[in-house]
Amino acid sequence: MSLNSRAIAALGAVVVVGAATVGTSVAIAAGQTEHNSHRATLTVGNSSTVADPLCWNNGSPITEDLQDKCQEDATTALKNGTLPTMDVVASDQVGVGVSPNVASSGWWAFSNGGSTASGGRTSLSAYAKGPTWSGSQQANKILNASGKTLITVVEGDKNSDNPIAVWYFQLNTQDS
Repeated sequence: MSLNSRAIAALGAVVVVGAATVGTSVAIAAGQTEHNSHRATLTVGNSSTVADPLCWNNGSPITEDLQDKCQEDATTALKNGTLPTMDVVASDQVGVGVSPNVASSGWWAFSNGGSTASGGRTSLSAYAKGPTWSGSQQANKILNASGKTLITVVEGDKNSDNPIAVWYFQLNTQDS
């Protein structure tokens, strides 16, 4: 028995509708009513964690007042241990990724660790517009001596004073 083009088109439509229904059902079951297209990912070795921005003004630049509140919120989250966190050993590779629309705006990432020659701040990704991945770096180059390293990811135009979104992650140094 051969299928005619109408039957093939009908089967294709059923597959598309079924896939959309399953995808929507999964999002609703997870409590998500819309797709979040502003995400950053921290990768350590073969593991990763994904986060929504801690500071976000619905796609508009974050004002100076909101930036101050963002820094306070980040400090509180760091103290309370509520930032997305990953364990790391010095030999791990660490990298950061962003959603394509974040990459199209432009972004950069850095840690509060590194050599004193770099001011105690190490770049994971210099300002980039387009690429979604920072590449991997050896963890021992970006960690600070306290054992808790803060990774900051910023979306925005490098020529603007106000970012669009800011993400924070915490790396906890483990003994090898």
